[in-house]
Amino acid sequence: MDPLGARSQFVDIQTLPTWQQQPGEDDENIPLDQSDSLLSQQFPSPFPVRPEINRKIILFTGDVALLNCTAVVNTSNESLNDKNPVSDSIHQLAGPELRDDLLKLKGCRTGEVKLTKGFNLAARFIIHTVGPKYKAKYRTAAESSLYSCYRNIMQLAVEQSMTSVGICVVSTTKRGYPLEDATHIAFRTVRRFLENHGNSIETVVFAVSETEESVYKKLLPLYYPRSEEEEKACLPLIPADIGNSEGEPVVPERQIRITEKPGTLEVQAGASLQLADDCEEESLELDLGQVGNHAFARMEGDVDKQRKLILQGQMSEAAMQKQHQRNYSRWLGRARAEDLSDIAALKALYQTGVDMCGRTVVVVVGRNIPVTLIDLEKALLYFIHVLDPITVKDYVIVYFHTLTEEHNHLHADFLKNLYDIVDTKFKKNLKAFYFVHPSFRSKVSSWFFTTFNVSGLKDKIRFMDNLSQLFSCIKPEQIDIPPFVLEYDARVNGPYHPS
Repeated sequence: MDPLGARSQFVDIQTLPTWQQQPGEDDENIPLDQSDSLLSQQFPSPFPVRPEINRKIILFTGDVALLNCTAVVNTSNESLNDKNPVSDSIHQLAGPELRDDLLKLKGCRTGEVKLTKGFNLAARFIIHTVGPKYKAKYRTAAESSLYSCYRNIMQLAVEQSMTSVGICVVSTTKRGYPLEDATHIAFRTVRRFLENHGNSIETVVFAVSETEESVYKKLLPLYYPRSEEEEKACLPLIPADIGNSEGEPVVPERQIRITEKPGTLEVQAGASLQLADDCEEESLELDLGQVGNHAFARMEGDVDKQRKLILQGQMSEAAMQKQHQRNYSRWLGRARAEDLSDIAALKALYQTGVDMCGRTVVVVVGRNIPVTLIDLEKALLYFIHVLDPITVKDYVIVYFHTLTEEHNHLHADFLKNLYDIVDTKFKKNLKAFYFVHPSFRSKVSSWFFTTFNVSGLKDKIRFMDNLSQLFSCIKPEQIDIPPFVLEYDARVNGPYHPS
């Protein structure tokens, strides 16, 4: 705490000028030649002047840990113990409680985010994220991961009803990401998010060091022009790759163009035919450099014909698996692109710690699912969005049936549809389904569903009448249990006494 009468070291973001309030260095004499004017008439800027967005943007040269935003961003490594100037400053000001809190999170994957309290910071929360290690050979993967960092930061801010967020440069020097390339991704991702989903966010502060300031000042006008003149002048400087409508990098391998004679196995950039449907779902592991190896050259791209064969029972198992993978890829693409913050706010599905075997634990809270009030298709998309990265390895699901009522029960048709849509890894890597506080009716329904509707799930279900049974599989500190579940269990089964 600052001594009485001493000036606070923290920075009030309300005193900082917004980007809209900062005039350009040569705002009155922006060089705009005739070719630039013609270009702007023929091709409008993908980032037009939006004063209401510019008023949300602040460029701050200084320590992000000093900002009094609702949350500030900490860039770290997968173990959340990285040593870099931003992280060191946040830890020093937040105090030792932050380190203890991070130990409970069990790390963070590249491109994802984790949330902790701000402790002694002026900010209420700290959003921790892990930027990618950059290698030119894997540039596409690095771009996608860095996009995920900024997108998930903004998404979490909306889900937690934050009004302001201070964002540092996520791509640290240690990770080798070129600063200018990373800045393009940061600016366009935040811009697109504010356009599409950012009504509740009032302020985004880009906090940079003195060495990073010049790059940020140079590129900000490209994505946040403050006048029509600046917009026109910056149009020729905007890179060709600006991502999709959400700012997400577009994978070049998915835009295959073929020559007039595909038998020559030669791919040319100037050809006119694009295999949009086929290559949208093809795995990136396929060698798309040769058209002759692609499904189109083998005349396997007639989706309608494949579906007809499925209905007639004439399609091979391999072809059916391929068709299923394509269908799932479409759902996954929608799940990544759609705003699902209203479903996330229900707190009905979330990831917590690990069980005794080190497997990720996913929690489903039945009472928090208002089946009659929500868009079930968006609920399905959110389920895919949350579990897709988790299910690449072994995991378990804990379902709390505690105090659920009729309007909380998902219909068997919906569950069957969900089971049919999800990828094979969802089913293969699910090792246990813990059904906590089941009723007699729910046990009977589960038996019928797993016996007649789906296969391979019945042996994984474990009915648990009390939390003591659950704690024999998952330590209490590894699972976030809703308070009403704890209260119910204590009332019905008595207080829990660890052995």
